[in-house]
Amino acid sequence: MKFKIGKFPFSASGKARATGEIDGFVKLIIGEILGAHIIGPEATYEEIEATIHAHPTLSESVHEATGQAFGHAIHI
Repeated sequence: MKFKIGKFPFSASGKARATGEIDGFVKLIIGEILGAHIIGPEATYEEIEATIHAHPTLSESVHEATGQAFGHAIHI
């Protein structure tokens, strides 16, 4: 099975830095989508990347990890 791994450290998140909580990360293992729970229609990595994630928020880390797997991350 072919897969990609995307990882985004909270230390690179503006929101985590603002709150002083920089320990942690988001890691996604993506084939279809592996290693994440997404429930609902059209749950694909393309949908994650196409979704607008507010900045600064910790949830944008999911977007960054998805982008990092495909060379699209903008904050790391």
